[in-house]
Amino acid sequence: MMPPASWPYIHSPLEHWASHTPHAIALQNESTALTYADLHEQVIRRSARIAASRSPRMLLQSGDASLETVVEFLSVVHSGRCAAIADPEWPAAVRTRAAQWMPTEPCDLRQPQSEASPFYTGFTSGSTGLPKGFMRHHRSWTESFRVSLQDFGEAATHRTLSPGRMSHSLFLFGVIQALWFGAGAVVQERFSALRCLHTLREEDVPCLVAVPSQLLLMLQWARQRALPPIGGVRFIMISGARWMRSHTPALKALFPKARIVEFYGASEASFIAWMDADENAPAQAVGRPFSNVELSIRPQGAGTDSTTGDMTGDGSDGLIFMRSPMLFIDYVGEDIDRTGVIRDGDWLSVRDMGHVDASGLLHLAGRQSRMIVTRGKNLFPEELESLLMEHPAIARASVLGIPDELRGMQLHAVLEWREDATPSPASGALTQWLRERIEGFKLPRHWWHTTAPWPQTTSGKTDHPRIARAVRAATTGADDTESIIERIA
Repeated sequence: MMPPASWPYIHSPLEHWASHTPHAIALQNESTALTYADLHEQVIRRSARIAASRSPRMLLQSGDASLETVVEFLSVVHSGRCAAIADPEWPAAVRTRAAQWMPTEPCDLRQPQSEASPFYTGFTSGSTGLPKGFMRHHRSWTESFRVSLQDFGEAATHRTLSPGRMSHSLFLFGVIQALWFGAGAVVQERFSALRCLHTLREEDVPCLVAVPSQLLLMLQWARQRALPPIGGVRFIMISGARWMRSHTPALKALFPKARIVEFYGASEASFIAWMDADENAPAQAVGRPFSNVELSIRPQGAGTDSTTGDMTGDGSDGLIFMRSPMLFIDYVGEDIDRTGVIRDGDWLSVRDMGHVDASGLLHLAGRQSRMIVTRGKNLFPEELESLLMEHPAIARASVLGIPDELRGMQLHAVLEWREDATPSPASGALTQWLRERIEGFKLPRHWWHTTAPWPQTTSGKTDHPRIARAVRAATTGADDTESIIERIA
């Protein structure tokens, strides 16, 4: 049974499914299963308690309580409050400060237009060292659910495995979408690639929401144990980072009946564009816009932000603007830096740059803030990083522009080797490998590899600023207490 279009809130379907399919499993982990009747009863009871106690809106997550976190999240939202989920790695002082950023008054969900009220604050890494919250209203997610059904069809409406921390908005979204469609969700209290593979093989879980690093671990386990293909999976959604398309054939072989979809989005914008996974697709292509998204490519201003002009369809890179009902409300936090976005009425840019080709396909060049000017030409590190990760010895890469007083902007590449990369290639071999694939001005002049775990933000993305600090320390002789890199000979 498909959900009615009139549901205004992300928790609206709970009562419907509790009435129509009370014994269907709504939430499940390794040890517990809640039916829709159980889940609805718990949410109603806890919501009343939260409303009576004036409970704070911050949800403290241990990292090993995903199912419990989802129940509490829905209870807070049902009470009209704005819910937030703390990253389990935050220090206590950060949790306390973040709790103070939440709205102080609950919303009356009986009032007209209350679907535009805030219900969720997710977090990204902030420039000050504190997390930066992004606040969303109900409609931004309910419209995402509806366009998911419209663009992907019924394949996206089945029981879903969402095997990550609920402090990561992608996994929380995957769970809530599965509950919305009445299909139910399976969560992992601690991610395990092997348990994921077992669940997908042994249980009726046709959908999977995952980030690239999880899929790569699954492929590694499947290869090491010579696991046979898993035929029960019918739909895989990949987001959170760029998917390395050279692995697409292996993923298709492991899940031969699955439709595999990559989608490009942002914390501030939700869905933007999507495409079926294709190893032969252009390297920078991220797909066509979702049905409820409009795109506009605009030129960069000469030292200022340009919100005029339209380059859409002419193949020239510019700032990507979007308009949709899924955009966020605003940032939340202390000393918020809003320069990372540009608002122009209903339009929003997160300062990603790219172009739309004549066929309507969006190509993502990279983030404006990471663009490097070298030899008078613009270089987007994301393009070079994606190419480097196609090398059989390279697992991850970070490309940086480091100023040099004598030689100007110098390109540095920092690599993480694959576990089976023995021996590791020399810098000359890497340069030659790249020279056969890209223009000369894009070749790094300095090569490094990591000697410690790959630096990542709390959301699992590469921590490029931390890597840049390590490179600067290594090139200037300054003290680097972390000492996480070594030069490649």
